[in-house]
Amino acid sequence: MPKPESNPASKSDPIEKPSGPPKPPSGDSRRGAIAGLIIAAVILGIGLWLARDLTAASKMQDCLMSGRSNCNVIEPAR
Repeated sequence: MPKPESNPASKSDPIEKPSGPPKPPSGDSRRGAIAGLIIAAVILGIGLWLARDLTAASKMQDCLMSGRSNCNVIEPAR
């Protein structure tokens, strides 16, 4: 009677050596942090642009409300 073939891959060796350094956890946490940083930078940029634009509009309204008609900024020639 022939012996059943044993598959060495199916047996677990109780003394297995790790194959190299342990792998760090997946990079999802870094990707999330980088994505959050990029989103925060975009929101900050939009906020600064909006603040500058609203300040310019406010100055224009203040000038017009004071009754002046020459409120446009005239840049000097270079």
